[in-house]
Amino acid sequence: MAALVIAEHDNQSLKAATLNAVAAALQCSAEVDVLVAGSGADAVAAAAAQIAGVRKVIQVDAPKLDDQLAEPLATQILAIANQYSHILAPATANGKNVLPRVAAKLDVAQLSDITKVISVDTFERPIYAGNAIATVQTNDPIKVITVRTTGFDPVAATGGSAVIEKQAAIEGKSSSAFVGRQLTKSDRPELTAAKIIVSGGRGLGSGEKYQEIIAPLADKLGAALGASRAAVDAGYVPNDYQVGQTGKIVAPELYIAIGISGAIQHLAGMKDSKVIVAINKDPEAPIFSVADYGLVADLNTAVPELTEALS
Repeated sequence: MAALVIAEHDNQSLKAATLNAVAAALQCSAEVDVLVAGSGADAVAAAAAQIAGVRKVIQVDAPKLDDQLAEPLATQILAIANQYSHILAPATANGKNVLPRVAAKLDVAQLSDITKVISVDTFERPIYAGNAIATVQTNDPIKVITVRTTGFDPVAATGGSAVIEKQAAIEGKSSSAFVGRQLTKSDRPELTAAKIIVSGGRGLGSGEKYQEIIAPLADKLGAALGASRAAVDAGYVPNDYQVGQTGKIVAPELYIAIGISGAIQHLAGMKDSKVIVAINKDPEAPIFSVADYGLVADLNTAVPELTEALS
């Protein structure tokens, strides 16, 4: 049977995480469909139809799907679930919100955060903050899966020619309602999609130092800004900057960790980066165990010099 990928989008554009989920789905089945559920999401459906390897795009458009709450979105997925052997979504906040409900309604066990497809019923997923890899096999008739996007290279966003099939929204009761949303707007790349990330840790000492030392370097590199949980908890930067097991999982081309000791939770969120550069005054800092390039130095001196050298 075919696999179904739940598209990640904002009703305007398709999120890059969908491409990673499609890559995982293609390893589960040769036939992959994409569900675009939203409101006024014609542009998203058109973009999904261009994804390489996609057979069909199912578009469900209704005002109640505008905010993609778990209850109405799960209702749409369940209406077509029996047509598929695998249902996949990126392991983002949205995917983690919706698919557990789908799995519960189908009375199957969800497979969370997979990083490898061994066969159609066997998968790998990290446990203990990535220190061990579990191999999980399931006999459930429908596999409900969230995909750790850093574990799969994205498929091409263009080159496909999938048909778009519009379906009517399924009516269903919902006990939740959308109240509001606060979005952080930035000219910088989105953290989970950025090719370069500059992250700061508690070693910076303050939020002012973060802006004084980290931001100029990120500006020079056109990079996204990240942080360790310690820096976030200390109030240096907002929560959406956090990289790690309880933050965002990233795998950019270049990750620069400044003043970050390298707690296991942080390493779990960025150790798949292609090139890791660490700057820390403590030569015993755990971050150096995963770094490709390490500099033992005072960040207050070394980082401004690096920024100046890039001018």
